[in-house]
Amino acid sequence: MTARTLNLDDALYQYLLDVSLRETPLLKRLRDETQALPMARWQVAPEQGQFLALLVRLMGARRLLEVGTFTGYSALCMAAALPEDGSLICCDVPGDYNATARRYWQEAGLAARIDLRLAPALQTLAGLNEPGQFDLTFIDADKANYPHYLEHALRLLRVGGLVVFDNTLWSGRVLEQAPDSADTRAIQALNRVLKDDSRVDLSLLPLGDGLTLCRKR
Repeated sequence: MTARTLNLDDALYQYLLDVSLRETPLLKRLRDETQALPMARWQVAPEQGQFLALLVRLMGARRLLEVGTFTGYSALCMAAALPEDGSLICCDVPGDYNATARRYWQEAGLAARIDLRLAPALQTLAGLNEPGQFDLTFIDADKANYPHYLEHALRLLRVGGLVVFDNTLWSGRVLEQAPDSADTRAIQALNRVLKDDSRVDLSLLPLGDGLTLCRKR
């Protein structure tokens, strides 16, 4: 027994993947292709994608929102977990990787469920005018705007809906006392605010680079 979360060395992490990861060949191919890109670090870990899909199924979610899509791995995981009438709006900025995402969504037969909107995410979010329209929002974009994304997410989520933030442990940089990085300061600010935010139920999981789940009360 242990009273705290285990540290995962390489061998134990590989064991975790070996006994639990159900990555399809298509997802594995997308992940491998993405790893060849200069921005490969932007991709979610495969166990995070699988966890997001499980959340979608557990909630019976039908309407999803993603802020930060990159090559589309997490979007593909979540879209595959939706019912046939489900939908996912993805917010990202124009980049060569958009075509990669669309290509894999098309190959998976899920492109019709995914609406990729290419513009600054705050602009796209401000244009969504139906409060409570989403069941789950996944946020994995520019960290400096995380506090702003929180407010939009809570406006757009139904009561009982879930907002999930990636990178909330930030490879340990959240421990820095006087960070130079605006991204680090924003994640630190988000984590402090969420701790006492009475609008949500909260859990920060040491999954990937830190995954924070906030259920809207």
